[in-house]
Amino acid sequence: MTLDNKDNAWLTYSKNDRKELMELSDRYIDFLSKCKTERECVREAVDMAKKAGYKDLDDIIAKGRHLKYGDKVYAVGMDKTVALFNLGKEPFENGLNILGAHIDSPRLDLKQNPLYEDGGLAYLNTHYYGGIKKYQYVTIPLALHGVVVKKDGTVVDVVIGEDESDPVFTITDILIHLASEQMDKKASKAVEGESLDLLIGSIPMKSKDKNPVKENILRLLKNVYDIDEDDFMSAELEAVPAGKARSLGLDESMVLSYGQDDRVCAYTSLVAFLSTEKVDRTGVCLLVDKEEIGSVGATGMRSRFFENTLAEVMNAAGAYSELALRRTLAGSKMLSSDVSASFDPLYANVFDKNNSAYFGHGVVFNKYTGARGKSGSNDANAEFMAQIRSILDADKVRYQTCELGKVDAGGGGTIAYIMALYGMDVIDCGVAVLSMHAPYEATSKSDIYEATKAYRAFLQA
Repeated sequence: MTLDNKDNAWLTYSKNDRKELMELSDRYIDFLSKCKTERECVREAVDMAKKAGYKDLDDIIAKGRHLKYGDKVYAVGMDKTVALFNLGKEPFENGLNILGAHIDSPRLDLKQNPLYEDGGLAYLNTHYYGGIKKYQYVTIPLALHGVVVKKDGTVVDVVIGEDESDPVFTITDILIHLASEQMDKKASKAVEGESLDLLIGSIPMKSKDKNPVKENILRLLKNVYDIDEDDFMSAELEAVPAGKARSLGLDESMVLSYGQDDRVCAYTSLVAFLSTEKVDRTGVCLLVDKEEIGSVGATGMRSRFFENTLAEVMNAAGAYSELALRRTLAGSKMLSSDVSASFDPLYANVFDKNNSAYFGHGVVFNKYTGARGKSGSNDANAEFMAQIRSILDADKVRYQTCELGKVDAGGGGTIAYIMALYGMDVIDCGVAVLSMHAPYEATSKSDIYEATKAYRAFLQA
């Protein structure tokens, strides 16, 4: 397939467009650099929401205040998921316009009993989270992010490896000179999950005969963080690639960073949402956890967090009943803001070129995802896709449609099918990504810009 240059959004931009695009991308790069966990994303989203005039729903309920048209509120679930509401003038039962993205990303989680010593070296034992190629995580600098919660309820925030003066961690790999057996293995077995342990120290403690290196690490943790070994049992610590997000390419047209699946869609959804003022239909921005492992748990999309929060909002607006809630959900329309695979010429054999997403060609729509005959897919209605086309064409938003790859090459899913269970119209809509699920992923700044425009146009429709 030969791409037509007229489809490339870069060629359509004015000088002012490019200025806006680069400013948005710079803010996005800053967001990625400081938001590497769900908790960090939620904190940043709440800070941004407060600056845009959003109020804490819990405070409003506690004070017995009522919500009305034009009010803007947010609610946080377990510090890992957040829902924002911009109340419209139409009745709730007419439905909502929803942007939904996830803020978790593949990584390595520390086990609950992680610290050990072997061969005079101290390690932290990990369990990988989400779909990763395990061999990609060896020999790169890693940082630790997360929280340790002590028995008295004290929460200790941990970020080690991001400041220039910080140490970093790594996972070792066998040297090529002794790797003949490893090199004969399948890629999925070349590095085993139980070998993904962080190297964290090598200095022994003089006064200790047993596990002296481990004891020295415990001494440091106690002195710096007041953490005991038992406190790991109530900790959530994530090992992620260390370092800041960067512009990619001599032309600085792309972004290279950890965690762009799905924080590129979470950030653009949030920016579009917070920049939208009064709306006809109530708008919602929903940022959730656990998508990478099936949207399970109390902070995943399968939980009742969103449904319960919506009930509270409707109740505070004097519009709640069980039937009204069901009608509101069924009458809603949603863009499941999630990434898709960009066509990669180096691996062209797994793509259908006529149904692939391309860098610089705009926001991406996946009518269906899934695998093995659309298994696990939402498969949006043609009527809804037609409505979206009309909205985006009217606002001169560049967009494209695609599949994740060739029919039998693999597949994947999003939160779309979960929200569709309510009977609402849902379609996947996001940014194309190269090297998805790798420690460092690449996106086009042009597509980031077009996604923000698309989400804003949808909210205002």
